[in-house]
Amino acid sequence: MTVYLGADIGGTKIAVVLGNARAEVLASSRFPTASVADPCNALDGIDRAFRELLKSNGLSVEDVARIGISCGGPLDSRRGLVLSPPNLPGWDEVPVCEVLNRKFGRPVRLENDANAAAQAEWAFGAGRGTRHMVFLTCSTGMGAGLILDGRLYHGARDLAGEAGHIRLTDEGPVGYRKAGSFEGWASGAGLFALTGRPAEEIGREAQAGDPKALALIKQTGEMLGRGIAIMCDVLNPELVVCGTMAVKLGDLLLEPARRVLAQEALDPCPIVPAALGADFGNVAALTVAILEE
Repeated sequence: MTVYLGADIGGTKIAVVLGNARAEVLASSRFPTASVADPCNALDGIDRAFRELLKSNGLSVEDVARIGISCGGPLDSRRGLVLSPPNLPGWDEVPVCEVLNRKFGRPVRLENDANAAAQAEWAFGAGRGTRHMVFLTCSTGMGAGLILDGRLYHGARDLAGEAGHIRLTDEGPVGYRKAGSFEGWASGAGLFALTGRPAEEIGREAQAGDPKALALIKQTGEMLGRGIAIMCDVLNPELVVCGTMAVKLGDLLLEPARRVLAQEALDPCPIVPAALGADFGNVAALTVAILEE
């Protein structure tokens, strides 16, 4: 039986997963990032967790085809280095691929978490069958993964898809240290900057019909549509897939975005919520392992 291993490295937790070539999760576990004192200990923890998943499922290292790592940037996917992400203090030029390859003797790939999510939705989720797709995280922050002509696009320095940095207005909530940015207007952190309240709380109130909350979500959706219109004019995708906030709020967020996109873009495309559900991070990490560059 050929299997794949994945790890989703975040500031709060590190999730590890065992799966098959269809990105079906066979087993998974997690441990707090804070429980490992430094990157070396964290990679040792991933190693142990991988081996425990294999052993508990009657498998060995010889059954593993490849290993995939999903992690917040900045990073260098080509060299397999994590480069000081703000949510991972002390992770400075950490050679995660080299270390795990040495431990397992299997090929290891590293991807930015937004890119990993884009590949997962493209290969196994809402973007199946497309060749040109944009994935927007629409979470605490705003990042993008770009599938162009059937391939993940990294850019010259692995910084393609930093859509949150686009300035939409001269003034407005701050994201990416820039007032009026796409991230400022259309992310959870942006809603908090604008209102001082968590996006989840505002979303629940909007779903319950509160007029003020509905107005805030409508405004967020309209600014989401404005940002997507810019990306459509530049990249001309077939489809835009939106993550967390769009999954939770559905048409409350996406209908205003679609209306603005129809008005602003030269060639509007459909906007849909992500489809992978609760196992999203696990499937993204597995997809990094499954898809070869």
